[in-house]
Amino acid sequence: MKKIIAGLLALLMMFSVTAVFAEADEEPSHLTVGNPTPMRGDFFTGMWGNATSDMDVRDLIHGYNLVRWDGGNGMFTADSSAVNTMVATANEAGDHTYIFVLQNDLKYSDGSKITAWDYAFSMLLEMAPEIAELGGTPNVKEYILGSKAYLDGSAKTLAGVRVTADDILTITLSHEYLPFFYEVGLLSCNPYPIKEIAPGATVKDDGDGIYLDGAISAEALNSYRSNPKVVSGPYTLTSWDGTTAEFAVNPNYKGNYAGQKPSIKTLTYTAVSNDTAIDQLENYDIDLLNKALRADVLAGGIELAEDEVVQMTNYPRTGLGYIRFNLKNATVASRAVRQAIAWSMDRDQVTMGYAGEYGSRMDGYYGVGQWMYRLINGIIEPPKDEKGEVKDKEEYEALNLDNLTVYGPDAAKAAELLDGDGWTLNADGIREKDGTALNLKLLIPEGNTIGKEFEEYLVPNLEQVGIKLEIETLPMAELLSAYYGQSENSADMIFLASNFDLIFDPTPVFADSVENEDGKALYDLAVAMRSTKAGDVLGYMKNWVAFQEKFNECLVMIPIYGNTYFDFYTDELQNYKIDENTTWAQAIVGARLGEEEEEP
Repeated sequence: MKKIIAGLLALLMMFSVTAVFAEADEEPSHLTVGNPTPMRGDFFTGMWGNATSDMDVRDLIHGYNLVRWDGGNGMFTADSSAVNTMVATANEAGDHTYIFVLQNDLKYSDGSKITAWDYAFSMLLEMAPEIAELGGTPNVKEYILGSKAYLDGSAKTLAGVRVTADDILTITLSHEYLPFFYEVGLLSCNPYPIKEIAPGATVKDDGDGIYLDGAISAEALNSYRSNPKVVSGPYTLTSWDGTTAEFAVNPNYKGNYAGQKPSIKTLTYTAVSNDTAIDQLENYDIDLLNKALRADVLAGGIELAEDEVVQMTNYPRTGLGYIRFNLKNATVASRAVRQAIAWSMDRDQVTMGYAGEYGSRMDGYYGVGQWMYRLINGIIEPPKDEKGEVKDKEEYEALNLDNLTVYGPDAAKAAELLDGDGWTLNADGIREKDGTALNLKLLIPEGNTIGKEFEEYLVPNLEQVGIKLEIETLPMAELLSAYYGQSENSADMIFLASNFDLIFDPTPVFADSVENEDGKALYDLAVAMRSTKAGDVLGYMKNWVAFQEKFNECLVMIPIYGNTYFDFYTDELQNYKIDENTTWAQAIVGARLGEEEEEP
C-alpha cells in the first residue's frame, strides 16, 4: 500500500511540475520600447532616408550581413554568422577581390535557404532604377568593378560581382575607387528575398558577372519597403500602423556572430512624446525608453533610477544636432549670411536649454561618440604596434581642433559680415540685396521643443542685425521628405539631428551642394578623407581635421550640439548592453527578461 501511495505521490508531483512548466512556457515574454523619434516606415534600406528609428527596425529584421563593425578593434570584419571564410586578393591593376564562402545554415524567416544568389540580388536591387521611380536614391556602388558600364547600359552584367557556387560570392572593388579607409565596410550587404520583390525573376552569372533575368516589381518593392514579410534578422515584423510596430522572434534565426539568439519573444516599438515618456515609464506603459535626450526627460528618468524604480545606462551619441542650409536659395547661398546667422545664435544656451548638462556644443561635423572625436580628445588611444607602442606618437599628440571658430552671439561681427557682402537695410529694417530680402524660414520637427530655444536665443539676435526668421513645424515624415529632396523644399534652413553611419563618408551629404563653391570644397575634402589608405589612422585623422576646419569655415550647416543618450528600462530587463552595441535593436538580442542573476 505504501508503494502504491508513494507511486501516486510521485506521479502527482510529476504532473504538478509539468503543469508549472507548461504554465511558465505559456507566460508571455514581451517588451515595449518607446523612442521620442517617430518611425517613417522605411524598414528596407536607407535609400529612402535614414531616420534613426527606422535604422533600429532594420537591425531587428535584417541579418546575416557579410561584414560587421568591430568596435573593439575599430574596423570592419567578416561576420562569422554569415561568412565561413573571407579571402582577399589584389591584381596588377590594383583591384581588390574578396571571396566569401558562406555558412550553409542560413535561412529566411519562412524557412527558405539563403545562398550567394540572395546577396547578389541585393546588390543588383540597390542599384536598380525602380528605387528612384519610388522616390529613393539608388546605391550606385561606384566602388564595384564594372558598375559604371552596368548602370549606363553598355554592359549587361555587373562584372565585379560573381557567384561561382551557391555558397561562394566574389566581390571586386575597382582600383579607381581605392584606397578607401573603411574598405571592408564597402562589402556590407544583407540578403533580400527575390521572390518577395521580383517574383519570377532570377539572378544569373554566365561567367562575366551577375545580372537580373526578369523584372523588379515596383508594387512589390514598395510593399517590402514598409511591410517586409520574409526577413533574415532576429525578429519578424508582424504589424505596422504608422506609429507602432510589432515584432515576433524569427524561429529560423540561427544567431549573431556571438551566438546570441533573442529570448524575448515579442516586441512593441512605438513613438512616445517627450512630455509623457517618464509617466509612461513609471506606469509600465513602456518597458524601455530609448535614446532619451531632452533635459527634463533625463531629469525625470534619473530620479526614477535613483529611487530604484528603473535601471538606466548612458552612452555617447555618434551624431549631431544641426541646422542645414538650403544652398539653392539665394538668401543663404552666401557664406557671409550663414556666418552672420551663426554669430547670432547662442549655441551654448540652446544646448543647455534643450539637452541640459549632458549636451555639448559642437563646432564641427562630428559626434561625441565617434572614434575620431574620442581619439583627438584623448578618450581613446591611437593604435599600437606589436610591441605595444604608438608609432608617430608626437604627430598624434599634435592633432587638435584649436583652429575651429567658436561662433557665439556677436551682433557687431554679424552686421559687419552682412555689410561687407552688400546686404543693406530696407525701410522695414530687413537686409536685402539684388531684390532678395533676408526673410528666412526654418523648419523643425513637430513636437520638438528646441523651437523654444531658437525663439529665445536666435530670433531676437537676428532681428537685431536685420534678418527676420520664421520658425515652422512639420511632422517628422514631411520634414524628412523635404530634407531628402523627396518633396518641395522652399525653406532656407532645416533643423535636424542625425546619427552618423559607421562608415564616416560625408560625400553623399555634400554631393548635391557641389554647385556651391563651399559645398564643392567640402565634397573634395570628404573625398580626400575617405581615400586615405585602409589602416592609416594618422593619415585619416589629418584629413579629418582638415575637413572639420573647412566645414567650420564654410558653415553649410551650423553644428549645434552633441549629447549623451540615456536609456531607462524596467528592472526585469537583464543583460541589456547598449554601450557595447550600436543600437538597442542589436543589444536586445543578447538581453532577457527575468530576475537578476547573482554571480557565483
